[in-house]
Amino acid sequence: MELAHSLLLNEDALAQITEAKRPVFIFEWLRFLDKVLVAANKVDVKEKQKKLVDQLTGLISSAPGPPTRKLLAKNLATLYSIGDTFTVFQTLDKCNDIIKSKDDTPAYLPTKLAAVACVGAFYEKMGRMLGSSFPDTINNLLKALKSAESQGRSEILLSLQKVLSGLGGAAASCHRDIYKNARSLLTDRSMAVRCMVAKCLLELQNEAVFLWTTELENMATLCFKALEGSNYGVRVAVAKLLGTVMATALMPKQAAVMRQNVKRATLEEVLELMATGFLRGGSGFLKSGGEMLKGGASVSREVRVGVTQAYVVFVTTLGGQWLERNFATFLSHVLDLVSHPRATQTHVEAVYSRRCVSFMLRATLGGLLGEKAQIAAGKEICQAISKQMRAVEAVVNDISGENKAGAADVSASQHVMVCALKELGSLVQSLSATASPLIQEPSIGLVETVTSVLLHPSMAARLAAAWCLRCVAVALPYQLTPLLDRCAERINNLKSSPEAVSGYSFAIAALLGGVHQCPLGIPHSKGKLVVSIAEDLLRTAAQNSRLSLQRTQAGWLLLGALMTLGPSLVRYHLPKMLLLWRNVFPRSQKELEAEKARGDAFTWQVTLEGRAGALCAMRSFVAHCPELLTEDVIRRLMTPIECAMTMMSHVPAIIKVHGAHLKASAAMVRLRLYDILALLPPKTYEGSFNALLRELVAEFTLTDNSANTTTSLLRSLCHYDDSVLMGSWLQETDHKSIEDQLQPNSASGSGALEHDPSSIYLRIPVGEAIPGPLPLGVSVIDASVALFGVVFPHVSFKHRLQMLDHFAECIKQAKGVRQQAVQLNIFTAVLSALKGLAENKSTLGPEEVRKSALALVMGALDNPNPILRCAAGEALGRMAQVVGEATFIARMAQTSFDKLKSARDVVSRTGHSLALGCLHRYVGGIGSGQHLKTSVSILLALAQDGSSHEVQTWALHSLALIVDSSGPMYRGYVEPTLSLVLTLLLTVPPSHTEVHQCLGRCLGALITTVGPELQGNGATISTIRSSCLVGCAIMQDHSDSLVQAAAISCLQQLHMFAPRHVNLSSLVPCLCVHLCSSHLLLRRAAVACLRQLAQREAAEVCEYAMSLAKRAGDGKDNTTINLNITETGLEGVLFGMLDRETDRKLCSDIHDTLGHMLSSLAVEKLSHWLKLCKDVLAATTDVGGAVVFEVEKDEEDSEKKDDDDTMFTGLGEDDKSKPSVAPRWVTRVFAADCLCRIILLCENADKTHFDLAAARSAKAKNPKGDLLVLHLSDLIRMAFMAATDHSNQLRMAGLQALEDIIKKFASVPEPEFPGHVILEQYQANVGAALRPAFSPDTPSDITAKACQVCSTWIGSGVVSDLNDLRRVHNLLVSSLDKVQAGKGSPSQLYSESATTMEKLAVLKAWAEVYVMAMKIKKEAESKPAKPVRSGDEDEDEDDVGADVLPPDSLITLVQPELPSLSRLWLAMLRDYALLTLPAEFSSQLPPDGGAFYTPETIDTARIHYRSSWAPVLHAVALWLSSTEFGAGEEKEEVPSAPSKAAALPQGALSTTKTFDESVKDRMHLMLGVSIEFLCFPRPEEPIEYVMSCLHALCTLLESPCAKTHISEDQLLAVELLNVLHRLLLTRDPPAVQLQVTAVVQETIRAAQDHLQLQKTSKNEEVEKDSEPGLGEGVDTGELVPGKSLVFAAMELLVFVLVRHLPHLNTRVKESPSHVTLRPQRLPEESARLVANTVSILAELPSLCSPAGSMTILPTVLFLITGVLRETAVKTSDKSVPMPVSAALQGIKTIITSPLARVESIQTQWSSLVRSSLASVLEYSQPDESRPDMDEVILQKGCLDRFRNGLNSSDPGVQARCYQLLLSVFQHSSRALSTPYIHALAPLMVEKLKAVERSRPRTAAELQAVQEGVRVLENLVGMGEEQNRVQLLALLVPTLISYLLDENAISSAPQVSKGLHDFALQNLMRIGPLYPSAFKIVIGAAPELKTRLESAIRANQASSKAKAAARLAQPTVQAAPTITLKKSFF
Repeated sequence: MELAHSLLLNEDALAQITEAKRPVFIFEWLRFLDKVLVAANKVDVKEKQKKLVDQLTGLISSAPGPPTRKLLAKNLATLYSIGDTFTVFQTLDKCNDIIKSKDDTPAYLPTKLAAVACVGAFYEKMGRMLGSSFPDTINNLLKALKSAESQGRSEILLSLQKVLSGLGGAAASCHRDIYKNARSLLTDRSMAVRCMVAKCLLELQNEAVFLWTTELENMATLCFKALEGSNYGVRVAVAKLLGTVMATALMPKQAAVMRQNVKRATLEEVLELMATGFLRGGSGFLKSGGEMLKGGASVSREVRVGVTQAYVVFVTTLGGQWLERNFATFLSHVLDLVSHPRATQTHVEAVYSRRCVSFMLRATLGGLLGEKAQIAAGKEICQAISKQMRAVEAVVNDISGENKAGAADVSASQHVMVCALKELGSLVQSLSATASPLIQEPSIGLVETVTSVLLHPSMAARLAAAWCLRCVAVALPYQLTPLLDRCAERINNLKSSPEAVSGYSFAIAALLGGVHQCPLGIPHSKGKLVVSIAEDLLRTAAQNSRLSLQRTQAGWLLLGALMTLGPSLVRYHLPKMLLLWRNVFPRSQKELEAEKARGDAFTWQVTLEGRAGALCAMRSFVAHCPELLTEDVIRRLMTPIECAMTMMSHVPAIIKVHGAHLKASAAMVRLRLYDILALLPPKTYEGSFNALLRELVAEFTLTDNSANTTTSLLRSLCHYDDSVLMGSWLQETDHKSIEDQLQPNSASGSGALEHDPSSIYLRIPVGEAIPGPLPLGVSVIDASVALFGVVFPHVSFKHRLQMLDHFAECIKQAKGVRQQAVQLNIFTAVLSALKGLAENKSTLGPEEVRKSALALVMGALDNPNPILRCAAGEALGRMAQVVGEATFIARMAQTSFDKLKSARDVVSRTGHSLALGCLHRYVGGIGSGQHLKTSVSILLALAQDGSSHEVQTWALHSLALIVDSSGPMYRGYVEPTLSLVLTLLLTVPPSHTEVHQCLGRCLGALITTVGPELQGNGATISTIRSSCLVGCAIMQDHSDSLVQAAAISCLQQLHMFAPRHVNLSSLVPCLCVHLCSSHLLLRRAAVACLRQLAQREAAEVCEYAMSLAKRAGDGKDNTTINLNITETGLEGVLFGMLDRETDRKLCSDIHDTLGHMLSSLAVEKLSHWLKLCKDVLAATTDVGGAVVFEVEKDEEDSEKKDDDDTMFTGLGEDDKSKPSVAPRWVTRVFAADCLCRIILLCENADKTHFDLAAARSAKAKNPKGDLLVLHLSDLIRMAFMAATDHSNQLRMAGLQALEDIIKKFASVPEPEFPGHVILEQYQANVGAALRPAFSPDTPSDITAKACQVCSTWIGSGVVSDLNDLRRVHNLLVSSLDKVQAGKGSPSQLYSESATTMEKLAVLKAWAEVYVMAMKIKKEAESKPAKPVRSGDEDEDEDDVGADVLPPDSLITLVQPELPSLSRLWLAMLRDYALLTLPAEFSSQLPPDGGAFYTPETIDTARIHYRSSWAPVLHAVALWLSSTEFGAGEEKEEVPSAPSKAAALPQGALSTTKTFDESVKDRMHLMLGVSIEFLCFPRPEEPIEYVMSCLHALCTLLESPCAKTHISEDQLLAVELLNVLHRLLLTRDPPAVQLQVTAVVQETIRAAQDHLQLQKTSKNEEVEKDSEPGLGEGVDTGELVPGKSLVFAAMELLVFVLVRHLPHLNTRVKESPSHVTLRPQRLPEESARLVANTVSILAELPSLCSPAGSMTILPTVLFLITGVLRETAVKTSDKSVPMPVSAALQGIKTIITSPLARVESIQTQWSSLVRSSLASVLEYSQPDESRPDMDEVILQKGCLDRFRNGLNSSDPGVQARCYQLLLSVFQHSSRALSTPYIHALAPLMVEKLKAVERSRPRTAAELQAVQEGVRVLENLVGMGEEQNRVQLLALLVPTLISYLLDENAISSAPQVSKGLHDFALQNLMRIGPLYPSAFKIVIGAAPELKTRLESAIRANQASSKAKAAARLAQPTVQAAPTITLKKSFF
């Protein structure tokens, strides 16, 4: 392949390769040339041009394949347009000669086609440059057109289209000729030719004015004829032509109009013409054979569907603004279509026409108009409805009967109503809450208008109105309850009108069905209301025969709808329901017989309808309340069901007696029966299998049914991948809803609500906008087939055999069309059964069953109907799967092999090749491995059969299935398969799209098989890879969208396995172009591929997309690309697509793609993404709503266009560049979510995003850099826009964004105003965003969210001024009043759980504010008081400074509400505690609910409680501990609102309870809730809840009441500690662990206090000091795990220590892998945690009895000394690490403990302390080995340490050392201190003497000297009188030696001076202390005396006052504080 990459064709290389590979080589060269010519140097090209032209023209006559000729033509044209054009006419003549040639052999055809393609390409590229040669060329092409076969015709038409596009208006002289020749081909046999003609004429109409003036009617007729018998492709092409021509006729292109004075058509004329097609079709001679079968309907359906599409094209071409202006005309025209008798001749036709009209409305209204315009359109529709309704009422009320014609009008009006109401419903639903102006405006009266239709005489219209009401309620949930009430009231008032009973019951049912889409639900009482209405209707049904039927149906319909509300509501009505069901059916066989004897036709109809209704309600119950289906309930349901089954067998006899009109009712009963049985487990009705199967089989084999009805399930039971064979890919287009009418099975696509009213309340199937149950005849067969599949696996083998044989018999008996129908139904049933077997993992049965099944299936493999063949293949595969025996599979495979080797006819070759594929698919690679070789070789041979494209399609499809299922086993066949695929891609004509689609499937499967190997570089792999890429390139260039989609998915696979080899620079632009494609599948494929690319390479993808936009902007290849990429890039296009697309898969992929792009790019391109979101959010829904993204194009661009160009811009084209509608609310919600994601991404990326000062400096350094904090005003603005929108979903998203912004930016300071934060300036915006959420009509969920934001805002501390805070605070106060209003307010709109949610949110918000307020208060109290304070407490404002919060500010806001709040909080916690009880205690729940929930909504209430209890718990704990457990408020605790009395039991009983009891209750409540939660915090619970809970416990235990409570019950404390230990094991964050230690500390303190109390009381009784027996481990010293608090605490603390200091664990040291590490400095949080833990450890011994303390002391000391060893690290700033000081403090606690003085343990105690000291010494000098310890050795160790300390070079260590020695020397026991004095004093004196020679240079050194001198002074003081002189003789000379002489003083450094002053003071103090000894010493050395005197003189000369002050200063003795032990290191 590499050899092909050269400018000239490498002919040597070409000659060397095999014949088969040459086409690929040539194609690869042409591909290379295509890329290189554009980029190459013109000079090089011109040099080689002659040779190149020769090579290329040479290729024309080498019979190139379709893709090759396309590329060849393109390259030749490019070559001429770049190089010289001298020889172009020669080449052109050469091509014309080839075209004229008379050679008609198939071999010469490719050459001719290549020449035709070249001509087209030349003119397209060079157009007018080719001068006047075009008439000859065009004539030549037209002549050839007459004699060409279909492939030639397609190619010539394509060329003509290109010639026309290249020449533009210049070719006007030939336009008529082209038109005359082309128009006859619009009805060509070949569909591909019809498509091409349509495209050619579409090009022609750009310039040929006559097409849309004089020839307009002929054009329309032609198009209608072209649509007859058309396929999907032709319909799309012709519709585009027809729609565009009509649009142009109405609004001609400017340029054309100026050239000729043109008579413009009026809108009426154009619409009239289109209507002709819709109503009469192409009333012509081409009746296709299909027409006869369909009973010669007035209009062929293909025409109607095609014209429908044309209407949409017409409106779309004219654009949204046109539609807005002319909507009324358009609407009335479209509605007239469906009221025309010709459109509604039969019911099914009427449904089809309605569907078409609905499609027109949905596609135009839904897509082209912005939200404002849609609301206006909604008004128009309302008016149309009321106008119709007035006409109907006139006819209905016309009693005299004069208005005879009226009756027909009424029946026609129903279809108009259905279309209008359907569209209105869809409109409102898509607008969601933004539709509120439409509903609220009284002048429109939408709800009144729609409700009035509920009285329409026609059922279809009534159902449509009910559906429309359901849409209103789902869009605007606040309408739901009022609508229900209104309908209920009307149905009660108008009981006597059949229409009213029927209509209003439909409405209620529809509304109940919509409840599940409204998260807030409806009040529980509405359920009871509906039950009572339904009961009433059923009870009174028999009273009035005129109403019997309607009342019965309505009653059961309502009960069925009630079931959709789910088990929580139905549970209450179940007994009543079971009773009703039992009473509908006769109790026994006898009653049944008796019943048959009496009754007439009417009573039987009512009875049957009633039973059908009852069964329907049962089905609804089983489907929606599976939780209530206990064994008992199922048993009671089975009684009526079995009765219904028995009744079924009697019905035919009844019908015989009373007439055939009962058939429909009987069918309805069967349908309902089958439906419910399919939902129940088959075991429950095993006894009735025989009778049931007889019914089912008779049903789908059409035994008693004369119509040839077919099931609609076959397609869904066949495999989705087989759609290419069955043509059902039509389901995946934008036109699905109308194309369904053209599918072959009965009544396909004729779904309508009136076929089954119960569908109005059922869940809508995924992907459908509105339920469309099929007609009863089809539905019953569908239900029987489905049930057959459920029952079959449970039937005995004998019966299976009987049925299979019976099936074969049925097929044999039937003839012709009926046989096809029977066979289809039977196959669907068999497939359903086999699927059931596979799902149940059961087998098919013994040999004879298999044989019978196999015969049945094999017989259908060569049925002429492709759908049956497909089903047979599928059944064969499923059978192999269920039988699963190798021999059986081998036999099946062999049959097909033999057949394929011999058969020559298309049918059997296709059927059996699919059979092979299906076998492999269901048995997998392993099971069918031995047949792989044969299968592949046979299929490869079949795929090359060029004579039949059908055979190729099926063979390739099967091959793809085999490749897919064989996996790696296929690796050996990859090369031959791949080369075949390439060959076919290069040769099969493009018109055979199915073959190309299957080739695409094969290629994709092959790529997957080779998989990651594709990355390799070996020769074979490179070849495979380049072959795959060539294959993809050919398919990308194909004209069919599905083939292009296949190419994209292949490239996507390739990119997954070998990303380096997929060229994104060409792929991404191609994908961007496809985003605008009109084909859904292609858009889907493009977005799916972008989604994958964006995951890895988002940045590149966006860049390439932008480069494409630039290229398009440069206008080089403007003709080919119609793109919407502006400067918003690909992201902007995707956001725009979200507004237009309705396909769920597509939208979710777009969301993902944007999400990936956001994750990788948002932080770098912050302002770009924020602008994107802002543009989407700020989109005002202006009329027309064309949003102008500010396009910053350069000025000169606009000037470059000359007038000529502006004249030619097509109509409406200027709208195209901008998104046509303002972003819809769904897109805006997505943008708001993106905003939150951007904030999160920035947070994870870099903290500078949240620091204004840093951001500004960064921006100054790098102006390109972008930081979030600089966009804060935009963020606030966006959140504000979203939070105050119409749409509720958007309001939620906006409030969420606001909360995020407050949380992230609350603490960001404002650099310009110190002491302020940047959010302060936005307080007005925040207040304004929150206020609307508290208005009374706001839904609860929004209010709840807003409460959350309020508390975040108040608690964030942004606002310091109370008055400013009051605004937001008042919102919470107003909500609190709502909460206190009690349960069950009269005007309730939503369910009780919504109220619960709102109330709890308010309480939670208050709790958060209170917690915050207490925190601020605590911080304010702990701050040191200001020194300025005068004794009185009341601070003045100015005293504090106005900008500092007074310490109690926030609390003053909460204080007034606290009494009521605390009561509500406690009530809520009590509720929560009850709700968290396990199910088995449910009997303890109060029967009438709790304070804030009702028993009916208990399940949903649990969720709300779960999300709000934690802050409340914390708040209650704070309140209890601050009020000493509410000591003050017990007296007045009588509930404020009387309604509360029941709700708050403790309120009523408070008077009787003692204070202790209430403390106990509250303690149990608080601890219960906490421990329950901490035992098992669910992973989804936020970590803040764990923290809240721990904070609450901590706060609680600070209060004395709580301490006594927990210490009195030791097991409680132990349990608490065990739970905390478990929490530590599962939750990691350090904050949690710190908080846990705080709780442990409080618990231990509580226990200590309690022990102290016990001791004091004991000591009072027994005046004995050393009483053992108290504390844990009484006498034995044993601590029992599980009962001992100390043990529990030790467990937890050891865990924490080992977690953070793993080396404490001795096992770690012993492990062979252990490496000793230097002690590391712990991180801040860990250090604090270890410190806390150690200090708690040291407290533990004091909880034990003396014996107990000896048990734990070794462990405690070991741990503490271990911590000391691990954490004592030298720090740079000389600070003591927290764990170290804690450890030392801990040692001190233990050593000074009173327990040390208890005799019984004193010796043990001392030895432990000694060994600890030894350890500490050892750690400080771990190099030598240590002998056994005794006192002497310990003393020696200590002396060594002191010596080292004194000799240390670090002055700090010396200073500490001196301080310690001082404390040792001063020890009261002389025996202890003397050895130290003797050993260390001499060293000290030496050290101090040495100072004279090296005076201190730093403050630290000076301090060391001063400390040393102090020790000496103390020694002097301690010495006895007789030794004093010697001691002074050491001290005084030393001090004097420190003095400087008077000359040196001034120049001496500061430190030296300090030493001098210090020495002088000391000398002056010592003199008077020991006068005699001082004199002796001074006298002995005169030079000392002189030095001293001169110093004193100099000193006196300086200020006396100073000296006085100095003398007065007392000497501070260094106390032996523990922190000074620093010298150990």
